[in-house]
Amino acid sequence: MIVALKVMAACGLDAAIGDPRWFLHPVRLMGMLAHWYEKGLLRWIHGKGSLYVAGGFLALGLPLLCYVSAEWILHVSLQFNEWVGQVVWILLGYTTIAARDLADHANRVYRALQEGSFDMARVAVSSIVGRDTANLSEPEVIRATVETVAESTSDGVIAPLCYLAIGGPSLALAYKAVNTLDSMIGHRTERYQYFGWAAAKCDDVLNWVPARLSGVCLVVAAGLLHGTGMHAWKILLRDGGKHASPNSGRPEAAMAGALEIQLGGSSTYNGIQVTRQLIGDPMQSFTLVHISRAIQLMTVAYLLAIIVIIGILWF
Repeated sequence: MIVALKVMAACGLDAAIGDPRWFLHPVRLMGMLAHWYEKGLLRWIHGKGSLYVAGGFLALGLPLLCYVSAEWILHVSLQFNEWVGQVVWILLGYTTIAARDLADHANRVYRALQEGSFDMARVAVSSIVGRDTANLSEPEVIRATVETVAESTSDGVIAPLCYLAIGGPSLALAYKAVNTLDSMIGHRTERYQYFGWAAAKCDDVLNWVPARLSGVCLVVAAGLLHGTGMHAWKILLRDGGKHASPNSGRPEAAMAGALEIQLGGSSTYNGIQVTRQLIGDPMQSFTLVHISRAIQLMTVAYLLAIIVIIGILWF
């Protein structure tokens, strides 16, 4: 019961303040450490085998460092005072949840498009996607935003919530380290093909269950909000495996079915065009309302996941 209350408090803190720009977030520290390691190492290591080993060391070492550091902080704070220890638990747990930050970023894109500022919308979407955004049309900006909200419903919101409930802030921060590494080096590019392989595989394993839970929660949310739950379920089953990632396609398929739109297709990454399989049916053209509805679906799916997880912890 105590863990359930602390998880609820961490979620409530994220909803209240999100991710203030002045706050040195643990994920930023993880990114800085990974960048420092990569920059210092890749100048000297180039062989395929060496890159596999160096990438594997990073993929295991950074999450382990985060786990041990969080455990030490929790231990010291509990030794100091029981109440201080509980507050630190909640604060560390709060940093692993990104629901408010995800909604805020997507809303920036929405407001820029609403005001007719395509340049600002492209800048806003560039902060949450890895693709090239300089030449995106309005429908492409909307598609990129919806795809990111769908994918991040799993790896930015529901997955860390699951690991926070299972193993506390230490395990949730270790998961965030894995996910951060995947976003930084887990790409199938010439630079990261070998160095980022271990990070990508670790992320695939840790997101397998949360991605499918996220897909189901989005289906239920679609039924509650828009009456499209059955269509979302159909698309989840039909298209959930079409993504290059074994996990990302699940929430994207559920979101596509819920909004009755088609995701996937062509995108450009670092000047190289990549074509993904299409997910969903193009029953509707992309409009501004799809961003706001995607945020609503993410929020309700998140609340459903909280109810399920808190219920399990409580009883």
